[in-house]
Amino acid sequence: MRPDWDQYFLEIAHVVKTRSTCIRRQVGAVIVKDRRIIATGYNGAASGAPHCEQVGCLREKLGIRSGERHELCVAIHAEQNAIVQAAKYGTSIEGATLYCTHQPCAICAKMLVNAGIKRIVFNGTYPDQFAEKILKEGNIEICEI
Repeated sequence: MRPDWDQYFLEIAHVVKTRSTCIRRQVGAVIVKDRRIIATGYNGAASGAPHCEQVGCLREKLGIRSGERHELCVAIHAEQNAIVQAAKYGTSIEGATLYCTHQPCAICAKMLVNAGIKRIVFNGTYPDQFAEKILKEGNIEICEI
């Protein structure tokens, strides 16, 4: 059966997440505008930094639950990496749709609002109700499939 556009791009986000080096949760993101992929991202350490799969996870060692104390993580979220990739190559993402394997966190939600994303399609929950509030207040359409 042929997938609809949302299913198609979300499946690509699931392929993108396979590049993740996070040992707790692999996340992939794809930014799409006019049915064209603008940028992709997955969660992992900053360029040139050692990956968590090599040095371990500080948050895991400290017993920090998912969705808390993001500042202690060396990884950059998939959504952030996709936004940065678009910026690095001078591609506007205003009015675009983000396809993500998980619901964005509050930090990513703020970035997505300010970047002009108009719609988010995801299929994995994330424990961050504040993010939902930010996205709704930012007039971003949220579609969980």
